[in-house]
Amino acid sequence: MAALCCSMALATWHMRCAHHGLGNVLTRHVPLRIISTALAAIPGVHHKKDDQHKNPTRRKRDQLLKIPLSPRTERMSPDLNWASVYPSAAVFKPWSVPLPVRMGYPVKLGVPPSKEGNAELLKIANFLHLTPPAIKKHCAALKQFCTKWPEELDTDEKCEVHFPIEVQISDYISAGPSIRNPKARAVTLNIRLSSLNLDDHARKKMIWLVGHRYCKQTDILTIKTDRCPLRKQNYDYAFYLLTVLYHESWKVEPWEGSKSREDMEIYEWDGSPSEASLHDILVNIRQAEQKPAPTVDELRTSEEIKSYSKSVEMLKNVGETDQNMHNYKEAVLRLLHLQPAA
Repeated sequence: MAALCCSMALATWHMRCAHHGLGNVLTRHVPLRIISTALAAIPGVHHKKDDQHKNPTRRKRDQLLKIPLSPRTERMSPDLNWASVYPSAAVFKPWSVPLPVRMGYPVKLGVPPSKEGNAELLKIANFLHLTPPAIKKHCAALKQFCTKWPEELDTDEKCEVHFPIEVQISDYISAGPSIRNPKARAVTLNIRLSSLNLDDHARKKMIWLVGHRYCKQTDILTIKTDRCPLRKQNYDYAFYLLTVLYHESWKVEPWEGSKSREDMEIYEWDGSPSEASLHDILVNIRQAEQKPAPTVDELRTSEEIKSYSKSVEMLKNVGETDQNMHNYKEAVLRLLHLQPAA
C-alpha cells in the first residue's frame, strides 16, 4: 500500500512538472514536502489529525476542559472529612482551606495580602493536619498497639520508684524555611542517686565525678547531652555516660586506701575527734553526778547527741551561717541541759 501511494505521488509530481515544462526533473530530487502534499490529495488515505478533529467525543471533552472550575473551597460541604484534605503534614494550600487567612506586610495602610499566591503562608509550618478529630482518629488507630497503664502506679511517688530515670526532650516550632531546629537534639537525663545501688564509697565517688551536675538539696543527678547531631544519638550517649559513671564509682583504686580523714571530701561525725571529745565530756559529767557512764548505743540513739552532731556537720560542710550558728547554739544548750539566757 505504501509503495502504491508513493508511485501515485511521483506520477502526480511528474504531471505537474510536465505542465510547467520541467519534464526532465529527476525523481531523486523530489522534495519530501511535495510527496506529503501529494499523499494528502489522494482520496482514501486517512490521517490521524483529521480523525481527531472529526471525533465528536474528543471535541466535547476538549471543550469541557476549557471551562474554568470553581475553587475547591466553594465546593466543600460543612460535614467534610477534614482528615482527607490534610491527612499529614503539608504546606499551606489556599484552594483547600476555606478560611479567609491573610498574612504579610500591609501595603499603603491596607490589609495584609490574601491567601491566594501568598508566599508567606508557605514558609511557616501549620497544624492543619492536627485538628481534634484527626488526632482522635490517629489515637484510635494507635490504640491497638498500646498496653493498659498499670492500676498500681496511681501516684507519682510509685512511678518514681519503678521508673527512676526521667528523660526530657524539647520540640520547637518556628517560622523558617525548615521545620528542623538544632536545639531539638538536646537530651536531659535526671535520676536520684538514692535510686542507684551505691554504697558509701561509690556514692561519694559518683558525686566527685559528676561535679556540679549533682544537686545536694534534691539528690538529683542531671546529665545533659547535645554533642551529637541527632536526638537518638544524644539519648544513647546520655545512658552510656550514666553506665560508665556507675561502674567507675564502684572501682577502688590503690591510692584510695591511703586516704586519711583530712583527705575526705566532707566532714563526718562518726569516728571523728569531736565524737570522742563529746564522749569524754559526757563521761566526766556523769561521774560528777555519780551516774553510770553512757554506753555507745546510748550516745548514738540520744536525740540531743543526734541534733548536736548534725549541727556540727552543717558548720563544717556548709559554713558558719546565721542559721547554722543558731542551730549549733540550741543543740549545745539541749545537750548540757542548760537554759538560754533571758
